[in-house]
Amino acid sequence: MSDRLETFTFAGPQPERLDVFLTACLPEFSRSRLQGLIRDGFVRVDGLLVTKAGRDLEPGARVEVRIPPPAPTGLVGENIPLTVVFENQDLLIVDKPAGMVVHPSPGHDRGTLVHAALGHAPDLEGVGGEERPGIVHRLDKDTSGLIVIAKNERAHRWLQDQFRSRTVDKVYLALVDGAPPTPVGRVEAPIGRNTVHRKLMAVVPAGQGREAVSEYRTLERFERHTLLEVHPRTGRTHQIRVHLAFLGCPVAGDTVYGRRKPTLPLTRHFLHAHRLTIRLPGEEQARSFESPLPPELQAVLEQLRQSQE
Repeated sequence: MSDRLETFTFAGPQPERLDVFLTACLPEFSRSRLQGLIRDGFVRVDGLLVTKAGRDLEPGARVEVRIPPPAPTGLVGENIPLTVVFENQDLLIVDKPAGMVVHPSPGHDRGTLVHAALGHAPDLEGVGGEERPGIVHRLDKDTSGLIVIAKNERAHRWLQDQFRSRTVDKVYLALVDGAPPTPVGRVEAPIGRNTVHRKLMAVVPAGQGREAVSEYRTLERFERHTLLEVHPRTGRTHQIRVHLAFLGCPVAGDTVYGRRKPTLPLTRHFLHAHRLTIRLPGEEQARSFESPLPPELQAVLEQLRQSQE
């Protein structure tokens, strides 16, 4: 693939930053992506190379942008079955099974959701300058449910803006050990790295972590367990699991943040991304997508219901 060349003329009455102007001209790219192109020498103003994103443009300035093709990452698609809830030219919404890692990482160089997405749609455009599917948000390995994958950079930016502005409504189903202190509640507790176990997260004092907010409501009460609907208002790593453990009602089956020995016949934690409400690229009204509880979680829930009869 060859470079794509775009040419624009700045017609504003007042000087304007180069990166701001290009963001308006090339809405499919994020501002940080365009700043990278400027820094790496892919932009000229009136024929002269410019490497400072904050350069002011004068009225009548001619701006040339050379956009290189996506850089290969070496990732190869795999023929892994995917449960596709929705698909169009811009995105995929997938019902991820528990046990599947989202991104390749040390120890997980095959069989990830990224490999499966490339196998399903090998012509995925580069997102962020690389030939890889655009994972907009993440789920833990053993959390099942809905996840969005952008097929092109325009869709990736559109979706990412909604996650950043917190206009996406995500609903999780969580079965917990015990019960939260109130039937309905809101947790506002910053999350940061565990100071002892650096791979884990923890609630930390104010100013030492990132803002994290989760809301919940009780759906069903059992003798020793509670089924909750959880709305994470921020998207921190392991947020729901950490917040529920902080409340004293860890997710059932979570041997990392909860009880070392599961209280129920679970081989994974009982956390499922059940519903996602989001605006698709180019649409004004948000759409909702749902994923039912996987059979292994539904079976545990039915056992609890039967034990109360």
